[in-house]
Amino acid sequence: MIPTLHRPFTLITLLLSLLVSVPALPAPETKKVTVFQIDVRDEINPGMARQVSKGLEEARRLQAGRILIRMNTYGGLLDAADSIRTALLNSPVPVMVFIDNNAASAGALIAIACEKIYMRRGASIGAATVVNESAEALPDKYQSYMRSMMRSTAEARGRDPRIAEAMVDPRISIPGVNDSGKVLTLTSSEALKLNYCNGLAETVPEALKAEGLTDYRLVKFEPGLLDRFIGWLLHPAISGVLILLMLGGLYYELQHPGIGLPLIVALGAAVLYFAPLYLEGLAANWEILVALGGLLLIAVEIFVLPGFGIAGIGGIVLLLFGLTTSLLRNDGFDFSGVSGYAFASSIAVVLVGMAGALGLFLLASRVLSDSPLFRKLVLSTEMNAAAGYSAAIQLPAPGSRGRSTSLLRPSGKVRVGEQVYTASSESGFIESDAEVEVVAVQGSNLIVKAV
Repeated sequence: MIPTLHRPFTLITLLLSLLVSVPALPAPETKKVTVFQIDVRDEINPGMARQVSKGLEEARRLQAGRILIRMNTYGGLLDAADSIRTALLNSPVPVMVFIDNNAASAGALIAIACEKIYMRRGASIGAATVVNESAEALPDKYQSYMRSMMRSTAEARGRDPRIAEAMVDPRISIPGVNDSGKVLTLTSSEALKLNYCNGLAETVPEALKAEGLTDYRLVKFEPGLLDRFIGWLLHPAISGVLILLMLGGLYYELQHPGIGLPLIVALGAAVLYFAPLYLEGLAANWEILVALGGLLLIAVEIFVLPGFGIAGIGGIVLLLFGLTTSLLRNDGFDFSGVSGYAFASSIAVVLVGMAGALGLFLLASRVLSDSPLFRKLVLSTEMNAAAGYSAAIQLPAPGSRGRSTSLLRPSGKVRVGEQVYTASSESGFIESDAEVEVVAVQGSNLIVKAV
């Protein structure tokens, strides 16, 4: 029997029965916030800058809601810190930092670039004076650049720029904060009071809780073995060693022609030097070609043109320029965005590598000169009268013929008639016991060619 809807009581009963029979919709699930953690717990260098950059990319790929930098560092290289600072300021994902213990020097710059700063009790931040390898303060032009970066970074995050400057320059006095004539370093409680810390925490979960995050998924960035290896290769000290091996291997290969271990070492060092720089976008194609052109000119000077002239000098200049610019973040020939500190540090790495190579040459020549193996590789004939040498001899005229008594690479010895003379190949190498012809006479040296 169909109920009559004109009765009020019956209508109300029907509506209530329908409402009761409809199943309740499930409450929408709340999605956990992804917090992406990147550790900065070592020296700030190009390898660390690479890891932070990859971490930021991974956080964006995972659509993280927050990036957490866990920091404990005494600082490092200014150009690497500037690269990290710029990436953090431009990050579309909010970035917070938890200072586990230390945020000194370049670490302070990176910490100030984060939106929020949380510190462990007893931690510190500051002491950002630019120093050299001996911990001595660099000239004021470097301090001025660091002051401007600290000031602009603090302003971008709404912090007092004078306090950031005082972390660099001891001449900046802030009453009640820094009036001791020393660079400023803040404890966690001082940083909290001066708005350079948003809260104190002992652990990462405590820092996230203070930030208002309770329901989250923590993902840690773990660099792979290849990332660590590339980061290791990007270290300035390793770059200097690779330059040393590159030049040292090339030198010994030119002294003892033929494809051998020195050439393999030189080529391997060149690949390890340029490959990570190319992958990081530091070394452009033209910079690598310039460095290789420099090596080619040096080889031409040694092989083809006896003595040392324009080709050798030009080769050294091109090699120095190519190796240096490959370490800089320039855009083509536009170096306006490269700091003077970056220029100076890159040139220092290359010069130290070259100086090390030169020192290795001298040391090896002294140590190896008495070894039996070395005597087989070099000319060691004494120029005495019994061997046919004379202090006053008649040099053969151009057109005279003789035979080489040693390998000319390009210099060596030749015999013309009954006399032995020092000679240089006009071009290329001349094997031992090959027929030669005198082309010209330069002083007491003969210029010869193979017949």
